[in-house]
Amino acid sequence: MNRISFVDGWTVGPKLGAFESRDAATAAVPVAVPHDALRDLPRSADEGVHSGYIPGGVFEYSKTFDVPLQWRDKSVRVEFEGVYRDASVYINGDFAVHEANGYTAFVVDADPFLRFGEPNTITVEARVHKDSRWYTGGGIYRPVHLIVADPVHIALNGTVATSTDIDDERAIVEIATRIENKTRHTATRRLNWVVVDEDGAESASGTSLVTVLPGGSSVARVRLPLWNPRLWGPDAPHLYRVQSVLTELDGGAESDADETRFGIRRLQLDTKHGLRINGVTLDLRGACLHHDNGPLGAVSVADAEERRVRLLKAAGFNAIRSAHNPASRALLDACDLHGVIVMDELTDVWTKSKTSFDASIGFDERWQRDIAALVTKDINHPSVVLYSIGNEILELATPHGATWSRRLAEEFRALDPTRFITNGINGIIANLDRIGEAMAEAEASDPNTMMANMGEKMALANASSLVTDSTEESAAVLDVVGFNYADSRYALDAELFPNRVIVGSETFPDRIASLWADVRRFPHVIGDFTWTGWDYIGEAGIGRVDYTDGEDYEPTGTAGPYPYLLGACGDIDITGHRLPASYYREIAYGLRADPAIAVHRPQHHGRPTIKTPWSWDDVVSSWTWGVPAGSPVTVDVYADADEVELCLDGTVLARSAIGTQLPLIARFETEYHPGALTAVTYTDGAEVSRTSLHTAGRPALVARAECGEIASNGVLGYVVITIQDAGETVLCDSDRLVTVEVSGGELAGIGSGRVRTEESFAGPSCTTYDGRLLAIVRRTGPGEIRLTASATGFDPAVAVITAL
Repeated sequence: MNRISFVDGWTVGPKLGAFESRDAATAAVPVAVPHDALRDLPRSADEGVHSGYIPGGVFEYSKTFDVPLQWRDKSVRVEFEGVYRDASVYINGDFAVHEANGYTAFVVDADPFLRFGEPNTITVEARVHKDSRWYTGGGIYRPVHLIVADPVHIALNGTVATSTDIDDERAIVEIATRIENKTRHTATRRLNWVVVDEDGAESASGTSLVTVLPGGSSVARVRLPLWNPRLWGPDAPHLYRVQSVLTELDGGAESDADETRFGIRRLQLDTKHGLRINGVTLDLRGACLHHDNGPLGAVSVADAEERRVRLLKAAGFNAIRSAHNPASRALLDACDLHGVIVMDELTDVWTKSKTSFDASIGFDERWQRDIAALVTKDINHPSVVLYSIGNEILELATPHGATWSRRLAEEFRALDPTRFITNGINGIIANLDRIGEAMAEAEASDPNTMMANMGEKMALANASSLVTDSTEESAAVLDVVGFNYADSRYALDAELFPNRVIVGSETFPDRIASLWADVRRFPHVIGDFTWTGWDYIGEAGIGRVDYTDGEDYEPTGTAGPYPYLLGACGDIDITGHRLPASYYREIAYGLRADPAIAVHRPQHHGRPTIKTPWSWDDVVSSWTWGVPAGSPVTVDVYADADEVELCLDGTVLARSAIGTQLPLIARFETEYHPGALTAVTYTDGAEVSRTSLHTAGRPALVARAECGEIASNGVLGYVVITIQDAGETVLCDSDRLVTVEVSGGELAGIGSGRVRTEESFAGPSCTTYDGRLLAIVRRTGPGEIRLTASATGFDPAVAVITAL
């Protein structure tokens, strides 16, 4: 089939009424999709914390394209990987299809609407309005494809390759390919398959005749042995491709072709060995992940998804949970490539709503289509190991809720029996009307505020007999029981339910030391997914630190007051910069021997603070501060050792045991003096490792391209802009407004890790945060892209990227 990228030439504007005309204020503007129609809208305190105070809206996308006369004899379809939300598609003004789910791929059969030999117009309407508990973005935010094929063709996403019969000698790959016949006549074709490895060498081949009746479809199957298979796994993510070619019987002329990527791996699960991949136990070091891409907004672009997965893996994660909606194809491609395990999640709601206009509306009619779309997207991705049927479902602890649990789980198994089923169960949220007086205030709150208010009571409540009994049936339908904020059940359930396998599907970030100890201690607990690995837009300020003596302090519970924009709870900020919490986690995982130094901002020393359960301390890995020498400062050293010695320019300041107050942390009260601050760790009296922070020298504005090229099939380039000295030490408290100019391409987005801001991701200006910001450029064609960054008091900085 001829799969044509259909991302250029679109316009977007607000959807108008039937009798309204566009004016200057409502004029449609050119955009390239994927596109987030919400990102650049004016923010307001009236819009609510969930979306980051970004409004919703109704938007109309339009694209005019030529339809050649020769397409009369073809099958023409348009595939949308995702439109948020309630998408209505029209071709030449005629209604073609409606898709309510904003995360589901769908296909428009264009044949009945096309006008051949002339321009045609496709229009897409999208509606976003108080329909989620986080920032969703809006519009055509995932890729679009035009598919042109012969009437007898391989079905879209029509090839499935599975392998469950695997040993050291060979793997049997079962390939099933669906053929569709759009003609008025019975058609017989030959289907040829060739399996090639990642080096392009042929590994297996097969063939089959297939007859398809008019207007119908048929599935052709083959079982192929692959000798000495190269297995897909976290450390060696080998991939294969199956090339499917459909040919005519008379002469063997090719009538259609498609290529599908897949991996071969063996999955095992039990309470003794936990999760095994290819016979090796794997503890899941997991990150919950929202779908927005920071400065780009809620768009899925392959370059952005690959970068995010790559940086998450470099920070120690080996698994992600797509919270709380199906992952994009590009994200799954990246996880396949980098060997990252995926828990792909269906939805945040079933039949009971959490917000005014959420996906619970129509779920009872739509659920089978939604599951089918998710499985179709995922089935060839070896990275997908777990399907999650939901997150903190309100009705889960009732008999009818248990019926829904079973119904959803069995539908997944019917469509794909090769993977494991889980669910993110929060026993407290599932029992809001039965917890009693301790929950009286929380019943009127959103779940995040409720959990923040409960504190340690949550663990006790989740281990109660009420939660045990009320969730038993819903948990029993699962292969892996996901618990949100319920590690108090790990030891308990080993006795109550000895065959139950558990995963920490959502956990508080500052408890990773004890949580990971539980994962290692209990073989039936297969991993932990922190909230969250990468910061995100919306749920604004959920992980913030408030200084309660400030004039701007507002005691608002979990919700951060306007202009909070970001969640403020990621190990990695929205620009891809690792925060101190990330290094702490890496130490807790046992992946890092060197200590990490985290300095509490000295300008706030001694001020009272308040945090939420998702907060980390307000710390920076820096020893460059604009405070007078001798100012008091608190220094934390993260390390897995017995003791740590803190030195300044070689002079010992103090020595302290690690873990006295907090796990894996030694805390020092000292004074700020410029120089080299060094932490040296000791175990059994012997030095283990050391690390240092240095005071920066004369600063300069620096722009550095992460990669000097954008591949021919790539779109984006990333430029990190810093205020740093000649030794690359960043000045964290000398932030400046930076303005960028781009030639040879265009600015796709700009932003920093600042969680409370009124600056726009559209740029062209942004203030650094802790001395850093990120600019993202988009290619407009081959050639040199030049980004020039300017800030008062500095020479301009230039970064050059070549678009191949």
